[in-house]
Amino acid sequence: MDTLSYKTISANKATADKQWVLVDAEGQALGRLASKVAKLLRGKHKPNFTPHVDCGDNVIVINAEKISLSGNKWNAKTYIRHTGYPGGQRSLTATELFGKDPARVVEKSVKGMLPKNKLGAQLFRNLNVVVGTSHKHDAQKPAVINLEEFK
Repeated sequence: MDTLSYKTISANKATADKQWVLVDAEGQALGRLASKVAKLLRGKHKPNFTPHVDCGDNVIVINAEKISLSGNKWNAKTYIRHTGYPGGQRSLTATELFGKDPARVVEKSVKGMLPKNKLGAQLFRNLNVVVGTSHKHDAQKPAVINLEEFK
């Protein structure tokens, strides 16, 4: 029989084509930015995407202090955590968390869009969020990605 045979290619750690990309968060809405960064981290934009493998890119997000939130989210959005002790629930508004560290607002948003398992923890380590434009990954020569053109 003379037919074409197409084999499904499954990426693994050795065959994953990991790149370094740079994303500018200036003027971006937090949720839209986070969903696109999560897609880059996961590798869903690549033709060899494999759900159980870290085949995504290493992402550097700059200008984390210049994100925007719509509506009343600066005051209404709360970040809740628990100390582990009885009555230990603590909460911060987006304004309070942003005042402490603007990078943590972006990190928490992206982490919430990644899988809740070991793979998600591994993918989260590929994210670097910095306040300002200077970052320590110049040696990796990251490619600049425009999120308006990225789907």
